[in-house]
Amino acid sequence: MKRFWIIFLAVLMLTACSSSVKPTNPQVKIETSAGQEFKLVIDSNPTTGYHWEIVGDLDKSVVDFVSKDYKSTSDPTLVGGGGVDIWVFKAAGAGETSITLGYYPPSNEKTQPAKTETFSVVVK
Repeated sequence: MKRFWIIFLAVLMLTACSSSVKPTNPQVKIETSAGQEFKLVIDSNPTTGYHWEIVGDLDKSVVDFVSKDYKSTSDPTLVGGGGVDIWVFKAAGAGETSITLGYYPPSNEKTQPAKTETFSVVVK
């Protein structure tokens, strides 16, 4: 019986960690003014070892990265509960660009993101 639970938990963990490389939602559009800060809030669970990173380079004439913070949204007594990453950017100047975040698996090797989210930014 103990072996059954070990196999069950292993299959459950592998299933929970798999996902496609395609974006999970249509591109999100953000409109703001130069000098204003804006936030991107995205589901995250660092207890799995997965983490969000910016994919590619930012067009710094349009946006600058300011900070990133994690906030738990689950019951504090729940082990392995998830939350959200809060990414803060500042609109540097007028223009259009995109910000792509990749959800990377735990690895010591360079790897592709398990999924990506792209945000279109228009600064007026």
